[in-house]
Amino acid sequence: MKKDNFTKGEIIIYKTSKNEVALDVRLEEETVWLRQNEIASLFSKERSVITKHINKIFTDKEIGKESNVQKMHIADSDKPVEFYSLDVILAVGYRVNSSRAIHFRQWATQTLKRYLTQGYVVNEKRLIEAQNKFHELQEAVLFLQKQSKKELLSGQAGEILNLLASYSKTLSILEQYDKGELKELKGGKTKFVLTYEHCLQIIKELKKELVAKKEAGDLFGSERDGSFEGIIRGLYQTFGGKELYPWVEDKASHLLYFIIKDHPFSDGNKRSGAFLFVYFLDKTGYLFKKSGERKINDNALVALALLVAESEPKEKETMVKIIKNLLVD
Repeated sequence: MKKDNFTKGEIIIYKTSKNEVALDVRLEEETVWLRQNEIASLFSKERSVITKHINKIFTDKEIGKESNVQKMHIADSDKPVEFYSLDVILAVGYRVNSSRAIHFRQWATQTLKRYLTQGYVVNEKRLIEAQNKFHELQEAVLFLQKQSKKELLSGQAGEILNLLASYSKTLSILEQYDKGELKELKGGKTKFVLTYEHCLQIIKELKKELVAKKEAGDLFGSERDGSFEGIIRGLYQTFGGKELYPWVEDKASHLLYFIIKDHPFSDGNKRSGAFLFVYFLDKTGYLFKKSGERKINDNALVALALLVAESEPKEKETMVKIIKNLLVD
């Protein structure tokens, strides 16, 4: 029998080379477990014979009973059933059917080796991811605390706290790790492509609306150099045939950050960046939560734009991670 991935408490099918016996073998506590009737089937003996040998093994203290017998609940029984470890199975097997015992030992050893190796790799990966997320959260907390003290952001303290509360949901990843339920978070894909020409038209329409309200002047949305085109096209740049920003969250967070931080316009960078950010999320279907509410409301977006504007260049990665995490539903 061959199986590549194992989980705690998983049932693995064992078959002899000639398919004389087929058993459901339980993987648990880094060993394999069988019931008495299954051990009897494995070695082609009556259950009474198996019972006698098991009792003798424990009486002679050849194997300790406490760590090699486990009571488990199963579907076809209304009370716990005793399961016996690999050590007990083999001790019985060598007494009643040595060739079958050798074959089962070889199968069990190979199976457990794959199980333990994969288990170590998976758990190590979970631990590293959990630690990285925790450090990321710590960085975000320190960053937001520091930014909230700046004079320009003094009126945004409430929204910054709300951002922090939303961001802190990443702490749940530690609980997921403890329960062995940690999953790798992946972003979303989209066929929608935000083009430079389209963005210019959007900024033009935004400017017209704001000028009519006397909320913007002639310099609003006027390009200072060619950096705006570079920002938009950069969202889709590739390296080695792979996109540098493959997910919607990647593109959206970098779009907002670069427009605000790189100042491609003579005026209106924060408003233009925020407007294009919302437009992009809307077009890709990532503007709203499953509940129907905005992932980032207007007040939070204002605070976020100010945070980006006031952040240091060395804080870019932290700022981008904050934006991305706020977009995860």
